[in-house]
Amino acid sequence: MSTTARDRREFTVTGVVQGVGFRPFVHRLAVELGLSGFVGNAEQAVIGEVEGNGEAVTAFLRRLHTDAPPLARIAQVRARTIAAQAGPGGGFTIVASVGGAGSRRTLVGPDVATCAACLAELFDPADRRYRHPFITCTDCGPRFTIIRDLPYDRPATTMAAFPMCPACRTEYETVNDRRYHAQPIACADCGPTLWFEHDGLRVTGTDAAVAEAQRALMAGRIVAVKGIGGYHLACRADDEDAVRRLRERKLRDEKPFAVLAADLATARRLAVVDDDEARALSGPARPIVLLRRRADAPVTAGVAPGNPWLGVMLPGNPVQHLLLAQVPGMSLAPPDALVYTSANLSEEPLCFDDEDAITRLPHLADAVLTHDRPIHVPCDDSVVRVVDGQELPLRRARGHAPLPVPLGRSLPPVLAVGGELKNTCCVLDGEYAFCSAHIGDMGSLATLRAFDRAAGQLTTLRRVTPVILAADAHPGYQTRAWAERHAAGTAPHLVQHHHAHVVSLLAEHGRIGEPVIGVAFDGTGFGTDATVWGGEFLLVGADPTRFTRIGHLLPVDLPGGDAAVRNPCRTALGYLAAAGVDWDSDLAPVAACAPAELAAVRLLLATSAVRSSSMGRLFDAVASLLGVRQRIGYEAQAAIELEHLAGLGAGEPPQPLAPFGLTDDGRLDHRPVIRCLVERVRAGADAAVLADAFHQAVADAVVAVATRAAATSGVSSIGLTGGVFQNVRLTQLCRDRLGAAGLAVLTHRLVPPNDGGLALGQAVVAGLVAARTPDFQEGGR
Repeated sequence: MSTTARDRREFTVTGVVQGVGFRPFVHRLAVELGLSGFVGNAEQAVIGEVEGNGEAVTAFLRRLHTDAPPLARIAQVRARTIAAQAGPGGGFTIVASVGGAGSRRTLVGPDVATCAACLAELFDPADRRYRHPFITCTDCGPRFTIIRDLPYDRPATTMAAFPMCPACRTEYETVNDRRYHAQPIACADCGPTLWFEHDGLRVTGTDAAVAEAQRALMAGRIVAVKGIGGYHLACRADDEDAVRRLRERKLRDEKPFAVLAADLATARRLAVVDDDEARALSGPARPIVLLRRRADAPVTAGVAPGNPWLGVMLPGNPVQHLLLAQVPGMSLAPPDALVYTSANLSEEPLCFDDEDAITRLPHLADAVLTHDRPIHVPCDDSVVRVVDGQELPLRRARGHAPLPVPLGRSLPPVLAVGGELKNTCCVLDGEYAFCSAHIGDMGSLATLRAFDRAAGQLTTLRRVTPVILAADAHPGYQTRAWAERHAAGTAPHLVQHHHAHVVSLLAEHGRIGEPVIGVAFDGTGFGTDATVWGGEFLLVGADPTRFTRIGHLLPVDLPGGDAAVRNPCRTALGYLAAAGVDWDSDLAPVAACAPAELAAVRLLLATSAVRSSSMGRLFDAVASLLGVRQRIGYEAQAAIELEHLAGLGAGEPPQPLAPFGLTDDGRLDHRPVIRCLVERVRAGADAAVLADAFHQAVADAVVAVATRAAATSGVSSIGLTGGVFQNVRLTQLCRDRLGAAGLAVLTHRLVPPNDGGLALGQAVVAGLVAARTPDFQEGGR
């Protein structure tokens, strides 16, 4: 058919295409191109028909991809030719939802930052939403956190209690308006309200409430602020006393706080920000971005004690924008940088429920800036690093959850419960995996309840009844116990920790079923031999439900198990003992221990040490040996500081260490490296140069094992996964050297390499196993 002839196509668009202004976009596009037809919502899709000049129809189908609204995520556009109708038709219309349940199982979008158009209106005195703290449109604002049920319509959201005024209703029903079917639409006449509470007094009115909050912050107070996904605690970033009190109240000794900067210029005064990091900061997810802290950053040292990086975020919702902007008629200048951290005690889940806030916030904050729009689903801030222009997720939450991971195949419904640290859960639904937002560490009853709620929300939102539950194989994990309690008489499918890491990486790259050599480096994972793994090389073939351990770091004794994790000096003593190095007091880990502790460690090594092949623990040991960190206040603190030190030494002339030994059965022997480091330390070598040399030695060892395994197996894809690969220096070294050796390298881009990505891998493994059962039919439920 000639492209100038009349053409009619039936089309189906899948992905995140409902609640994001997609139907009015289709309408505008069709009208622009002179096409007739219709568009409407169906289950999990937008469907329609379009007719007109062949060239215009071709352009229409192409632009469904290229010109889609900002919040749309197009998975697929399918089209087929159907019989053209006589004549030009009756124009183009938006029709009611079809298929009975309508958008009952559509893909729900995440919460995203205030768009440029809404931000302009927010600060335009002539606009009717001037300084309205809940301004939103189809291109921005809350989605995931306000949804109670599907289909995604206002009565099924927490906005149901706010009937639209006539002006908002007109916008909502006008197809060419930016707020057409924007479910959170509101204005000062019909929407939620903001107020400030302090010492039992309530200040109402947006400007008055914001001004009081600013006064409290400038006076050194700690203010709780209710946002889109939960409450935060804020104080001035340059106020040493306020930051100290915040740490005392949160019971958070050293772990860094994030900083909310008023704008990009302020962020650049706090840290070094390159163009890619600026894009990440300013993107619709508004994550916390880990940046290289400036030595003269105008923040008190207590914000991130001894930490070379600073977590920075930009305002992502109207309340944050207003809080950091001048209130009209007020002489008080607002703060331009605030500590901005979740309103909870350390290791507890995010505070988001207003009733819960009444109990928890008085112990944490001096005052509260809050509002009356309920939060149904809590959602914390996402955290990323930028590696070679791409975001590496460290915590996947606001702006990303619950966007699905496309699997490329249909699998049975599975609920995977994740790991014990940085927990998330995951639900499989057909061709998609839906990962929850970050839940936290499963160390308290409150977090277990938060997990229970998150799992229930995911399954309810997807209308999924899992046929199987998946869990980590560790017998002591709370998540495994939860899965066993909820498995309805069927034992959960247990997935080895590092196997799950590797499969999660395959899943996010759409490579399920493609062989890979997975390099899984982390702190702790229960091995198939009941020892602690963490420095693993796994071959995962065409059947992703199986793996072969083709290499690993030589196990070492950890004196005291978890006590060694908290005290890198103890871990270092274990590595020194394994390497046959005497514990002389000239070595930092020895000097860090009192005689009684040294005696206790000797006894533990002789009687009851835990065997571990963990690469994370080796990084801790080297950090201790180089005098970087002997005791930690939060997870991976020693390794983080070692990475920074390595960066300082990267520009110096290289001083290679003795390489790791490599046995015929794939074991990496760390003892030559440890002995060489001891010799260099005793010779007075620069610690930064040694730190970088260690990173290079690890990268060389990865290449040595991977190239040998690739030659033996014929597998040329290498996957880097596990929490150790949050280390950008190590990741870059491994990737570059593996690439130079002719191997393809996969790294994480959608889910974290740490345990926040475990649930995805668990779900896929269990789903593939379940798919083999006789009663599963492709695409069935």
